[in-house]
Amino acid sequence: MKPSANTTSAEYLGFEDVAYDRDWCRADLSQVPNVIVKPPGPKSKKMHDATKRVYKGLSGQVKLFPVCFSEGKGVTLTDVDGNTYLDFSSGIYVTTLGHCHPKISAAVAHWAGRLMNCHDFTTPVKEALMAKLVDVMPGDLNGVQLYDSGTVAVEAGLRICRAATGKTEFLSCFMDFHGKSLGAVSCGRMNGMYASTRMPGFYMLPRPDTYRPLWTRADGTLDTEAYLEFYDKAIVDGTTGQVAAFVLEPIQGWGGTIIPPDDFFPKLRKFCDERKILLMADEVLTGTGRTGQWLCMQNWNVLPDVVALGKGFGNGFPVTACIVREGIKENFEKISASSSYGGNPMACAATLASLQVIEEENLLENARHLGAIALKRMEQMKARHKIIGDVRAKGCLMGIELVKDRKTKAPFDEAGRMVYAKAFERGLAWIPAGHILRLSPPIIMNDDELLKGLNIIDEAIGETEKEMGY
Repeated sequence: MKPSANTTSAEYLGFEDVAYDRDWCRADLSQVPNVIVKPPGPKSKKMHDATKRVYKGLSGQVKLFPVCFSEGKGVTLTDVDGNTYLDFSSGIYVTTLGHCHPKISAAVAHWAGRLMNCHDFTTPVKEALMAKLVDVMPGDLNGVQLYDSGTVAVEAGLRICRAATGKTEFLSCFMDFHGKSLGAVSCGRMNGMYASTRMPGFYMLPRPDTYRPLWTRADGTLDTEAYLEFYDKAIVDGTTGQVAAFVLEPIQGWGGTIIPPDDFFPKLRKFCDERKILLMADEVLTGTGRTGQWLCMQNWNVLPDVVALGKGFGNGFPVTACIVREGIKENFEKISASSSYGGNPMACAATLASLQVIEEENLLENARHLGAIALKRMEQMKARHKIIGDVRAKGCLMGIELVKDRKTKAPFDEAGRMVYAKAFERGLAWIPAGHILRLSPPIIMNDDELLKGLNIIDEAIGETEKEMGY
């Protein structure tokens, strides 16, 4: 049973009555994108060079295009050289509701001027957020703790799985990404960038990829049962039998928007239940509306036991959550769950305002609508471009896979890098690629803005094919 709703008055929240034009975020597509100097421009170079002498460990996309962004509004970004970009990255899956949404900005500003931090004491805005979270989460997901990064939320989830089960081992999947601390790294793809070895008790398994299946039926389609049979053998022969949880991204983000077959998660839920293994969904990237549902797992009508939320959870404000089901929520008391910054009033305000905006503007439906439009447009692109092997979308989580040959499906990393660069130079701010182009436009986009971005990618792919002799 869900707890009752709160009774917090608007006078405490400070943003319930914020009025704004619902078209605040619309881009003038006759002016956007607008590249007046090839990025990175001289001002960007100067500021970046001064910064990087001190600031180390930059991401790949900054190294490729070291522009200095000065402002963002809705679906656009502007750099210090005056270039305006159409945003297809959402700050790498973060600003799901666009840049500087008026209601969210007002919410953060109100609490920044009223109360910034009081550790984990209750505040009016926290009370309101807890009620809203319980209201929007499916099933009996009603045990919550708040954090300041996705990695920390994942780590909390791992600890609560151990506390709830008394078991110590974890299963996760190749090419998933769960964060950059040791426990989170041990659940994901590992290379020299993150750690030299995996922690004991963490085991990796293949996950279903309908475009590149390891096991198929006689008709060539992916055989989900074969994956589950392999999982069972891996548990029996490769673990000590003390598996606390199976940890997965519902859809792989970093791995290239890999969407499982529709029967996978329902069957995996049953598989875990039969073995008394918890199912933990890392929804840091996929949750809070990105795929057209509050949780991506709702696309398959599956309820996880533990959920990590982040990125778009506060629309760019550093706030994340670990949310668990009724039967295990008291285990938070066993793991010293609180943190210095988690649940501060600004974070709660950003999250509460974000959840309200999604409901008030009907953005779950819009995300699903945009996903359908994008998939249709990308299928048209696939029909025209030989180097596109596969396209996929679930709401505003999209991917285009580039291959050297459709028969061999050989990954075409060089083409991916070239397409990324050409589109960025045309004014599309998006996520750098290997052979899989990753697209995560804000779910506040309209059809024309979405299609404008896809047209830029289409042009970049065509130009890349021509230069490579296809």
